[in-house]
Formats: sequence, C-alpha cells, structure tokens
Amino acid sequence: MRGAAWWTEDGRVLRADPADRERLPGDTWERAGLPAGVRLEFTARGVSAVEVAYTASPPSAADSYRDTPAVFTLLAGAGAGADGGTGTGKGAGAVDTPASPGEHRVLVHLPSPDGEFTLHLPESLRPVLHALRPVDGTLTPAAPRPRWLVYGDSITEGWSVSRPHLAWPALAGRALGVETVNLGYAGAALGELASADQLASLDGDVLTVAFGTNCWSRTPHSAGLLYETARAFLGLVRRGHPEAPLLVVSPVVRPDAESAPNALGATLEELRAAVERAAVDAGAELLPGGGLLHAGHLVDGVHPGDAGHGILAQAVTSALRKGLGKVLARGHLPVASPEAS
Repeated sequence: MRGAAWWTEDGRVLRADPADRERLPGDTWERAGLPAGVRLEFTARGVSAVEVAYTASPPSAADSYRDTPAVFTLLAGAGAGADGGTGTGKGAGAVDTPASPGEHRVLVHLPSPDGEFTLHLPESLRPVLHALRPVDGTLTPAAPRPRWLVYGDSITEGWSVSRPHLAWPALAGRALGVETVNLGYAGAALGELASADQLASLDGDVLTVAFGTNCWSRTPHSAGLLYETARAFLGLVRRGHPEAPLLVVSPVVRPDAESAPNALGATLEELRAAVERAAVDAGAELLPGGGLLHAGHLVDGVHPGDAGHGILAQAVTSALRKGLGKVLARGHLPVASPEAS
C-alpha cells in the first residue's frame, strides 16, 4: 500500500498523526480519515485477477455530496491512467470495479497476466483492507520510489475529480515516477503549524505546499496574517527537510474572490501575493497559481474538474523535474522516465 502516512490500531489509513490529535483542528482531523490518493501498487506474474477483502463504511455527511463513485480503479503500467493531459473521462486504461459499504470480497480482473498495476481505493467509503490475493500466479510489491509529500486543501485532496486517480497529485506523481503522499484536507489546510510539524516529521524526498484559498472566506485572513502564517509554516517544514526540493503553489483562480475583500479586507489576489512572497522569502521554489486555470475549468466556481486537475498536474510536473534531478544526484531512488500527465 502506497501513499499512507499513518494508521489506526484497527488498520485504517490516516493522513494525520494520531499521536498529535489534540493539536489539530476538527476539520483537518475529519478529512485525515479519508484515504485520499492511497492505493495498492504491485507486480503480477501469471495473474488473471486479484481478490480484495475489505470492510467499508457509508460515506460521511460531507462525502455523500461528492459525485465520485465508490469504485476500485485499476491502472495498468507505471504511468497508466494519465490521459494525455486532457483530463477527460476516467483516464486511459482505467478499469472500475464497484464497491459498497459493509464487509465484502471483490474480484478485480487484470487486463493482462503480467505487469505493473495500481489499484486506487473507493476513498469515500474509507475502506479497511484485509487481504489481497492473486487468482493464479504471484503478486509482489512494486519497487520503492522517491517519496513526494503534498500538503493542501480540497483541490489537493481531489474533492471534485471524477476518480481519485485524476487528482493533480496522483497525475503528477505517476508522471514523475514518485510515491505521492496526499496530505490535502478539504475545507481545512490553513497553514496550521501542527500540520507543518507533522509534514516535517515524515520521510520525504520532495515536498509541495499548496494552500491559501480557504484563508479568504472559511477562516478569513488578512494578507499580513497569511504571509506570516505561510512563512512560519515553510520554516517548520524546512527544519525537517533542510535539503529536499520544496515547491509552493499559490491559490488558483476563484472568480468571486479575486477582487472582493473578505471580512478582514483582503482579496484573494492579495492573499495569493502574500503566499508567493512568503515562498520567495523562505527560499522555496514558486509556481504561481493565479494564471494556470480560468473560470471554465471550475465545476462550482471554486474547484477544478478533471481537465483543470490535468493542467495543474502538468504545471507541477514541469516545476518539480529540476528538483527531482537534485534528488537523484544525492543518490536517492531512481525516478521513472518522465511522461505527459
């Protein structure tokens, strides 16, 4: 299983440190129970199908509003599921197998008996996996890869994509050949310093931080407050990862907020500038988010759909490739050949 940062005692994936629970806001903790981006990666030899034994819960009140179907999605090949950057459909070569709440065993048929495969989970059901068994043949874990830690809000979590594997961290991670650990928290991710400490504590070779949109309305910040918050957040992350490439993605477009002041008088345009200034002052690489998407990429005026996530993935992939070269030069694990997101 890849992309899992922490675990509960009963085998559930957590995306926040349970030992640090008391310092986390409730919204962050609630989203940490969703296994966003978590998947199984394995190599099959002579296998016609895999049997997955799991127990799943009904979607939470928040997740019941999402359009993402409850399915296991199988991708064949190290970079499969990327669709050439168009973001349309569920991704080339992706095969869905329905999932439902309760205790079940499901057969996922492989398109070929040999090869590398990735199996994304039905995230909204927060499943506990009990077993993965081959029908004929053998399964072995996929080879380890450099680890990419990605912190952000609902856009990073993949709130509005049609399938979890089409969220921009998943797309970019496959294109770069890294193990993506998705630490995106819908409705949260305000640069809490407890989250910065947790990010600093995790093993990681490359890091990306993408937050600020929720600082316009959900928990209003002034530009000065957001600058200091982002600067402190990045400083704590750097304490745990002094040499790792660190990319900051500033907020993408949100038409209703760009020039409208929030309760503290800050527009999203001003908040974006504050994040960008903090990134530069912290010595991080910066990917300005304001010009990457337009209103037509947003499904609800805030969140991008599949096409928007594809564009974000391409931009992040391009921005990170230079940093990954530095990781290789320091003798870390090999990175797969680049391919389009």
